[in-house]
Amino acid sequence: MSLLQTIESGRNQKPRRVMLYGVHGIGKSTFGAMAPQPVFIQTEDGLGNLDAARFPLAESFDDVMAAVMALYSEAHDFQTVVVDSADWLEQLIWKEVIRRRPTTDRGRDITSIEDYGFAKGYTYALEPWREVLDGLNALRNERGMMVILIAHAKIERFENPETDAYDRYSPRLNKHASALIQEWCDEVLFATYKVHTKQTEEGFDKTRTRGIGTGDRIIRTTELPAHMAKNRMSLPEEMPLDFRVYAEHLGQTA
Repeated sequence: MSLLQTIESGRNQKPRRVMLYGVHGIGKSTFGAMAPQPVFIQTEDGLGNLDAARFPLAESFDDVMAAVMALYSEAHDFQTVVVDSADWLEQLIWKEVIRRRPTTDRGRDITSIEDYGFAKGYTYALEPWREVLDGLNALRNERGMMVILIAHAKIERFENPETDAYDRYSPRLNKHASALIQEWCDEVLFATYKVHTKQTEEGFDKTRTRGIGTGDRIIRTTELPAHMAKNRMSLPEEMPLDFRVYAEHLGQTA
């Protein structure tokens, strides 16, 4: 067979790789629990009130990889794997880096990811991160599982070369790991509360702007100055924080 004969056309629909990050307590884990036949790989102890299948709390990088391997090699009916959360997984990855590289090049003992100096530790951490993503890719490509990564949000200073620097929400991850995961994911979704602003007159030609929350929990799907996000499906810029609504755009039902 010639190389030209291997060319494929048309859409190749595969399960999605999603990172959902957002403010504390907004319902990110509930979103994952609404996915088809989910199972959680939990790296933080926060699923006690959620009725969902889950592995025992992972206390090491090896525990996480063992769960991924079990889903890959053993028979099961799960259709979605939810990692909750990516930022607590990062803590386990940093410990794994120290286990693999317990001393510096000069023989000094390592006790913190910062001890390597010059951000080397965070670069070393990309290796185990890639191992996790490779394992999740295998679940997606060979076991047909959707992948959802849950993460908390942080406010970071963003240096935009076209404007003055400004603050924005982003996943609470080291910037190198965050860039790797964002590139890997099909969707990066930001969960937040819908807020309106109202200006009131305070006299002496002064106005005051107040934020008024509606209580509505929403997902932002595209990048704006206030937050990082992306999607590859031309999703609406804003959707309810509800997996069933997201699934409608996949042509699926939860």
